[in-house]
Amino acid sequence: MSINELLPASIRVPARLPLPVPRSGVAGEARRALQSWLGDLDRALAQAFAEGMAAGELIALRSAAIDNLLGHVWIACLGEARGVALFATGGYGRGRLFPQSDVDLLILVDHVEPGRGRALEQFLATLWDIGLKIGSAVRDAAQCRELAVADLSVFTSLMDARRIAGDASMATVVESILTAPEIWPARAYLAARMAERDARHARFDDTTYQLEPNLKDGPGGLRTLDALRWMARRLLGESGFEGLVGRGWLDPSERDTLLQSEATLWRIRYALHLEAGRPEERLLFDYQRALARRLGFQDEHSSNLGVEQFMQSYFQAATQVERLGVQLTERFDELFDDPDDRQRLTPDFESRAGRLTLIDPELFIRRPQALIEIFVVRQTWPQVVGLAAETMRRIHQAIAHHGEALAGCPAVLAALMALLRQGPTAVDVLWRMNRFGLLTAILPPLGRVFGRMQYDLFHVYTVDEHTMRVLRNVARFAEPAAAQDFPLAHQLVTRLAKPELLLLAALFHDIAKGRGGDHSVLGEMDAREFCRLAGLEAEDADLVAWLVRWHLLMSATAQRQDITDPQVVQRFANEVMDWERLDHLYLLTVADIIGTSARLWNSWKDRLLRDLYTSAHYVLRSDSEATPHASVRVQSAREQALDRLQSEGLDPASITAVWKDFPAASFLRHKLPQICQQTRAILARDGATPVVDVQPLSVRGCTDLFVYAEDRPGLFAAITAVLDRRRFTVLEARILNSPRGLALDTFLLLDADTQAPATMERAAELRAAIEQALHQPASAKPAQRNLSRHQKYFQSPPRIAFSSMGRLTQLALVCSDRPGLLAAVAQAFEEAGVNVHDARIATFGERVEDFFLVSGRDQAALNLATQESLLHAVLARLGRRR
Repeated sequence: MSINELLPASIRVPARLPLPVPRSGVAGEARRALQSWLGDLDRALAQAFAEGMAAGELIALRSAAIDNLLGHVWIACLGEARGVALFATGGYGRGRLFPQSDVDLLILVDHVEPGRGRALEQFLATLWDIGLKIGSAVRDAAQCRELAVADLSVFTSLMDARRIAGDASMATVVESILTAPEIWPARAYLAARMAERDARHARFDDTTYQLEPNLKDGPGGLRTLDALRWMARRLLGESGFEGLVGRGWLDPSERDTLLQSEATLWRIRYALHLEAGRPEERLLFDYQRALARRLGFQDEHSSNLGVEQFMQSYFQAATQVERLGVQLTERFDELFDDPDDRQRLTPDFESRAGRLTLIDPELFIRRPQALIEIFVVRQTWPQVVGLAAETMRRIHQAIAHHGEALAGCPAVLAALMALLRQGPTAVDVLWRMNRFGLLTAILPPLGRVFGRMQYDLFHVYTVDEHTMRVLRNVARFAEPAAAQDFPLAHQLVTRLAKPELLLLAALFHDIAKGRGGDHSVLGEMDAREFCRLAGLEAEDADLVAWLVRWHLLMSATAQRQDITDPQVVQRFANEVMDWERLDHLYLLTVADIIGTSARLWNSWKDRLLRDLYTSAHYVLRSDSEATPHASVRVQSAREQALDRLQSEGLDPASITAVWKDFPAASFLRHKLPQICQQTRAILARDGATPVVDVQPLSVRGCTDLFVYAEDRPGLFAAITAVLDRRRFTVLEARILNSPRGLALDTFLLLDADTQAPATMERAAELRAAIEQALHQPASAKPAQRNLSRHQKYFQSPPRIAFSSMGRLTQLALVCSDRPGLLAAVAQAFEEAGVNVHDARIATFGERVEDFFLVSGRDQAALNLATQESLLHAVLARLGRRR
């Protein structure tokens, strides 16, 4: 049947292929006709896709059409030559050809002769000339056999080989290789396929939930489905899922799930090829919004964008493929188990060749809590390496059978709470339960965020995957190695009286995302309802609910406010109220940050959160007094610093002379080691300025830059321009002035590329660069760098707000991140005649939230005219206009 007979009348290919003349070759005019026909074909198929035709039908149609085209060109170039044949391989061999897929070909010859070689060259050149992307190999039987023995992928490609044209007898060469018992026997083939799968998945962090997933090679991708069919054919002689149903290896619902998921992946891949215009297999941010529109997904509200719904549909399909793929592969592997290797473990479970099985096949139906118990047994018995395939099937069937009843079953909830009370060791069990869909069945709200991505650069994983990683971080804190890597978290988690409460808070902290309201508030309601059903005591339920409601409080306070200000710490402590909440909140905060993206965690954030914890812990002491007056705290800091510096042999009079230039804020806002180091650096210069001191690793967990110099307009801009050019990220800046007009500027830095403190070499280079800039009359200009590929797809208009802060003005800037942002804003401050006194810099993925305390040149708060001027200057520097 021709392509025109299969396509709707409105989009049929307008021209048919002319009849070829054997061995005449393809002349220029004929090549142009073939090229035109190919273009008509692709346009017709694209139109059919837009009108709703299934991708599975279209890839089969394109494959059949290309068969006709290749047959035409083959006859024109080689005629009915004996001893040579053309085979389709790869996806094309399986009869599936996507819009931008390569046309993979194998030309099999009995021997090579000069005339035939020229004809084959003409054949392949014609295909390239008319616009096909060809992947080709020319081999004889011996070469085919040798490569098939050595290379799993070559052998597998022969399994897909399908003759298109040429000598039909050459097919026996392929068949002889595939049926040779010594070439990739079943057990060796299965082991190699499983090793290839593991290596492939390792490239994708062993998770389906990448925010830019590879829908062909990633976990749960189309390659998983291909591999299942290859293994079925090699081990059982069945080429499709239907045959596996007939033999009892799949039940009809499992087959339907695989085919429906495959159809979803095909549809997405077809649209991706059309959108990208090239053989792209990654669902990059570049294409996700356009694909969502092309496939009909629409924004519901700001927390449920069409692009997020689209990606959720992908993740749901990929997860189903991955789950059933593991299950079916285990069934294949069980073919080689020793049937006599059996051990009874409990009254309900036994081990067969290391795989956990049921004594009573109806156990999960009779006692639904056994669905949890089996995962606990899996964790408890070291000789158990996994679940038997039939056990996996029984779990899925029982979950479907019980349905919503699992969420309200007292026995199931009691079993879950018993598991959670084991503390961190329960996390691996929860992770396995989640992979089987059991956790979402027991906690339906968790199912609503299954596969839900957040379309930004801050959240690296889907919500459900992030939740599992937060739980794993909690478990990680209890490990011995955490005593060094996370000393405070290790200390706190090991002394929790009820670790199940922290695990519950981790499970529920993001459970309400995507519903259109404040997920913390909605999640608190879900958490309270679960605690009620599970029978938790009122005070335990209150703690879990409070943690869910305020799980962002600690990170927001630490990163967006000045935690050296006692009033900030006091407000935080007032909200927390007691030590128990503080301990749990610290653990949840650290686990949450690392679980969002490992790149977000660094030594500065570690120190920042520990400092806030320590300060709040002090305030929450039962015998704590009111915060001392500022003058008392300044005097105390001076006395401690003087004692330390004197103990080092420094002259008290010289120290006191230096401190005449230190405003009170230096002693209020800086830690004791910083005050001492700044004093040493100034004394080492014997009163000369400028002083530039760089401490690669400071007490704040980052690199400290201290600049002591004659103040001048644009000093902040000059320093930030150097930091930008030297690729340092500014975390915090404190700009102070002495009574006689000297600047005491402190910057907390991390290396922009590594997000680690500077090396000694980098610190020395930075010091020299800053000194050079301070001796130049004009400010250096920020470096000009382009947005990264990711950044340019997440740009939003900047938002700027002014607020009064006594004699100063606070400018709050929320905008999309970009290279050189802080340096550009500093240039705007200089242009508007504004002085900077303090800066808090926070970056969350693609979003920046910066706060600056500023004044006019008269050191007073900004008037309305200056605010307007500064607003225009900042927007202009960011490439925006009001």
